Amino acid sequence: MKGTLKIGYGVALLLVVLATSCKGSKIITDGNVNEKLSAKAVIKAHYQNQSSFETLRGRVKMDYSNGEEEQSFTVTLRMERDKGIWMSAPLGIVKAYITPERVSFYNKLDNEYFDGDFSYLSALLGTQVDFTIVQNLLLGQAIVDLRDEKYSLSIANTSYQLKPRMVGELYKLLFQVEPKNFKMGLQQLSQPENGRLLQISYQNYQNVGKAVLPNQINITAVEGTTENAILLEFRNMEVNQRVNFPYSIPKGYKEIVLK
Repeated sequence: MKGTLKIGYGVALLLVVLATSCKGSKIITDGNVNEKLSAKAVIKAHYQNQSSFETLRGRVKMDYSNGEEEQSFTVTLRMERDKGIWMSAPLGIVKAYITPERVSFYNKLDNEYFDGDFSYLSALLGTQVDFTIVQNLLLGQAIVDLRDEKYSLSIANTSYQLKPRMVGELYKLLFQVEPKNFKMGLQQLSQPENGRLLQISYQNYQNVGKAVLPNQINITAVEGTTENAILLEFRNMEVNQRVNFPYSIPKGYKEIVLK
């Protein structure tokens, strides 16, 4: 596989770690765990404390490793809630654009492109992926709707730890919610029988206007003996500014067929 094409894959992986408005009052906390809270109360606080904004833009420094090669680069990020996420590497060498229907990126150096549905990203991470999951991962929200089932609550690493009371047949879930803003501290989805693991660790958060957004995210995707690791650092973030998504696959490029 060509080295420059790996940047395209890296940007696509970044999309996987890439807000919805909320109603109700915000829960104010000093950052200490309250052992009297129930799992239901923690989940409710997680959704009450979602950041409300329409657009997001900034830059993301990305360190990528697959066990054999390492790359580091910075991309420009733009997002319009529920509509689109756009990224561009320096000089537009690689651009990526994701909507609720499509995942697309192209590589100018190799004159190649990918344009398809979410099956590529789902296969890459070993779990079903859609646009909502991409947004939630990017914003520090749970990758599944925690309100759909019951969870047990414990305290782990000064965070609230949630596990489903009913163990899933296909995969196992674990969440850690940090007590200051009730954002995600850790999300983990695993399929032990298949040797698959997706782990997202949020190192810290930043205040951007009235929004609370991740500052650094560690992502690990494991399948068997293959491991992809990404460290993301979000810089110069702004909310509710005008954004556009200049994206058009150049003519004459060869389509990437991923098997």
